[in-house]
Amino acid sequence: MRVVVITGASDGIGAEMARRIAAKQGGGVALVLAARSREALESVAGACDALGAQTLVCPTDVGVQAQCVALIDAAVAKFGRIDVLVNNAGRSAQALFEDVADLGWYEELMRINLWGSVWCTHAALPHLKASRGSIVAVSSLAGLVGVPGRTAYAATKFAMTGFFEALRIELNGAGVSVTTAYPGVVATKIRHRGFNAAGQQAGSSGLKEDGAMTVEECARLIVDGMNARKRDVVMTLQGKAGRFLKLVAPGLVDKLALAAVKDDVRPH
Repeated sequence: MRVVVITGASDGIGAEMARRIAAKQGGGVALVLAARSREALESVAGACDALGAQTLVCPTDVGVQAQCVALIDAAVAKFGRIDVLVNNAGRSAQALFEDVADLGWYEELMRINLWGSVWCTHAALPHLKASRGSIVAVSSLAGLVGVPGRTAYAATKFAMTGFFEALRIELNGAGVSVTTAYPGVVATKIRHRGFNAAGQQAGSSGLKEDGAMTVEECARLIVDGMNARKRDVVMTLQGKAGRFLKLVAPGLVDKLALAAVKDDVRPH
């Protein structure tokens, strides 16, 4: 049986990945679902159970190392192995750097987005090496191209990109694949629940969301990339073009990044 651990599994991309994997593999998969809300996790687990999967709900705050270790320990205690670790948990943020008075929430965001992935991966690595399994890191296009008003978020996602790129090379001979996914704007509420300049919940998105990718399509692309053990999953034409143009026309990329931000949150 394939054992898949998914952080940030209570809603959005993580929950949809869980449902998709359960629908595809049914009784051949065990899903270990982690997030802070037990109630929301139980709802996702119920849907996956109905599709034939086995599930384990593990309320977890990935911003706390001990809870990351406990998550991995619980997965191994229940199912005896780990085949896939999906580092999906994360939080967004939207604030112009000059408007931030207290940088404490920058540190908190880094702890959630980067360190949560690092801690979970470190705890799971011996088990993934034993199974010759897979690691998935859900970064963002903001981990490839900086976007104004998202200095904190981009910093965390660029850090994820660098960490998992280096780890991929380290694990090249161990049979463990590392797939980094780069979603663009996806139709979730992550930006509404992110930090604002005061370190409070933003309540709205600072990005233009016309034509946002559906959660279902985003989850499909990540799961397909995971199963194919791809290096990277860059999901949009704009993302692929931006990655190339950053090398040959960086000034143009800056203009495109600025154009993605709503007028009322642009630099003043």
